[in-house]
Parts: sequence; structure tokens; C-alpha cells
Amino acid sequence: MVVNIARPNASREILKQVFQSIDAASCPKLFNFHMHTVHSDGRLHPQELILQAIAIGLQGLAITDHHSIDGYKVAQAYLEQWQWEHPDAGIPYLWSGAEINANLLDIEVHILAYAFELENSTIKPYLQKCPTKGYEYEAVNVIAAIHQAGGLAVLAHPARYKRSHFDLIPAAAAKGIDGVETFYAYNNPNPWKPSAMETSQIKQLASEYNLFNTCGTDTHGFNLLQRL
Repeated sequence: MVVNIARPNASREILKQVFQSIDAASCPKLFNFHMHTVHSDGRLHPQELILQAIAIGLQGLAITDHHSIDGYKVAQAYLEQWQWEHPDAGIPYLWSGAEINANLLDIEVHILAYAFELENSTIKPYLQKCPTKGYEYEAVNVIAAIHQAGGLAVLAHPARYKRSHFDLIPAAAAKGIDGVETFYAYNNPNPWKPSAMETSQIKQLASEYNLFNTCGTDTHGFNLLQRL
């Protein structure tokens, strides 16, 4: 695949097509839509992350630093340079991404934003390296801002919160969420694999509410194939 230099709308449509094909075998060696760099609470520099992604053979990925696109920008520039230096090599498709704190059913959840326009004014309050407050902190407004910026919104790790995913996913769907992070390793197994019970339950809920299934390692350490 090629570096993300397509128009935002085209990038979003490509991502929708990918999300429709995601299954338990997609992550972590084909796609990875949840990872962090030193630009939030991760340990990898963006350049190191991209080199690992290429070595693994990822087809597509998104860097989802908390309330920041700085790591994404560095990674995108590095990937473009790497492609120029290796014109015959296969490289992954890189989508814009961020992880955003939000209030849903009176608890804090994380919403993953993908394929959005970086300079869109509606998304900028959420990319200032810290959580928002008040009106902007409500999940319905986070989701609306992502959509207004041309992106897709996904509920991260639905089974990690203080309220059940059986409550949260219907509530998020009612507020316009596009997808859920269905394939997620809640106990950080090695090798990485999605947690069977939670995956089955979340996948069923995604089907009921017509939501995309996504996957990601939620990498915070030095290895894209693990969470920590």
C-alpha cells in the first residue's frame, strides 16, 4: 500500500473498506490501529515505530497518541522519506489517528479518531495534548467533532471500563460511534492474541448495532506486537 497522501475523504473510504474485513487474524501482523509513541505515553519514537511496522509487514496502521498528532506527523514525514529512498519496497498505509478522553454514561472512556483532517477546526480542541472539559468532553460531541473533521470514531477497548460493554456499546452507538475495538488483548498475553470471551461478546454487539470491528495492540512499550 502507499503512504497516506490521498484526499481525506478517499482515506476514510479506504479505511472503511479495511474495517469491513478485520477479523481475529488481522492484528498484529496485518493491521494495527492502536499504538502510542513518545509523543504521549509510549516509549517508541515515531521513526522506530515505522521501521517496526515495515519489518513486520503491516499493510496499514494508525498512531493513536493521546490528544496529539505530533507523533503521526513525524511518522508520516519519515515514511514518505523512507518510500523515496526505497521506491521498490512495500510500505504500510498510515492513517491519521488520536485517542480522546470522553464522558459516556458518566464514566470516562477513550474514543479513537481515524482518518480525520488535521487542520479541521472542530478536531483541534482535542489535539492539545490534554483532555477537554465541559461540553467538549461529552462523547456525543467528541464523535460529532471527529465526523465533522471527516473521520471515523471508534470506542477503544470496550471491556476495560467501570461500566459494562453491554451498556457502553449501545450508548456509544446511539451517539453516532462508527465502530468498536473488538479484537483486543485485555490480559497482555505473549504472544498477543485477542481475549476470546470479550471479543465474542463485543463482536455480537457490533453486529447488533451495525458497527465496524477494529483491532489494535495498544502498544505503549518498545514492541508493536505487545501492549507493554
